[in-house]
Amino acid sequence: MLRVGIVGLPNAGKSTLFNALTRAHAQVAGHPFTTVDPNVGEAVVPDQRLERLAEVLRPERVVPAHIRIVDIAGLVRGSHRGEGLGNRFLGHVREMDALLLVLRAFETEAAPHPEGSVDPARDLETLLTELALADLETASAGAGRAERRAAGTGDRAERERAEALARAVAALERGSPVRDAVSAEDLDRLHDQFLLTAKPMLLVLNIGEDDAGRPVEAVASYRAALPAGAEVVAVCAKLEEEVEDLTDEDAAELLDAYGVRERGTARIAAAARRLLGLITFYSIESSECRAWLVPGGATAVDAAAEIHTDMARGFIRAEVVPADSLIEAGSVAAARDRGAVRIEGRDHPVGDGDVLTFRFRA
Repeated sequence: MLRVGIVGLPNAGKSTLFNALTRAHAQVAGHPFTTVDPNVGEAVVPDQRLERLAEVLRPERVVPAHIRIVDIAGLVRGSHRGEGLGNRFLGHVREMDALLLVLRAFETEAAPHPEGSVDPARDLETLLTELALADLETASAGAGRAERRAAGTGDRAERERAEALARAVAALERGSPVRDAVSAEDLDRLHDQFLLTAKPMLLVLNIGEDDAGRPVEAVASYRAALPAGAEVVAVCAKLEEEVEDLTDEDAAELLDAYGVRERGTARIAAAARRLLGLITFYSIESSECRAWLVPGGATAVDAAAEIHTDMARGFIRAEVVPADSLIEAGSVAAARDRGAVRIEGRDHPVGDGDVLTFRFRA
């Protein structure tokens, strides 16, 4: 399962956002380092297409896709040197597949800002600097080791790895995140270094309740000060957390009172999906309709492996029907009669919204 870490300065609203995303009840307080050990939960990925499939097929169980969310202790200036909970923080972050960088954009006396004032652009610079400095230490040490191994063995792969690490070091010394400064091939060569700035990052502006109904305007007001091309979402984490404890009717009424037309948690899920290049496929076996996330470009056998390794190992073929075609037909049998169901092999590229039924040898 995909692991996404929530990262930010103390009192940025990380745990509040975690609670909203996962419907958990992590401790929230107005002092630094409330989160010492990471909170772990699972966030549902909203999916209207899955809901429409369920309406048509009427399965006994409907299971949306999930993303594992980890709320990590607050980062502070000097974390790369061990300040605050630095070493523990960095160790937890390295395990993540992607990062949500929470930037505080609200004022409250109940939770003083550690820098004394609200400035999302400055906070982002602090976060990126600490991550980059930690990466610089890791990449520099790794480059030295790889260079010695390449010189001693003459191994071509080790030489390419040493050169990739050298390019990463040069980028970090220029102040550039590794992901933006090196090639996709270099990122593959450096995968086992777990470099923090090589991870995909989504910027989340945590806005106040007064701005909850104006997320687009909130992003626009800070856009010029944030990195060009960065994926940015504005949410009011406090309001999102409150809504999770209400009935659907009361939640809709509260959101309407604040002018919120779309849940911030849904917008975060959609943005994370875009950022990571994920697509959704569906399985409809055993009276269950379930959504699964896989990287764009995944094949039928990759999708089978997402469900169970035995399916991939004994893969024979896949029946494929687009979800929209299945919904329009009303049943798999009707979709077959219309010629909408195809038989595909293991190398078939999965399309976003494909409904897959696998045939395999046990």
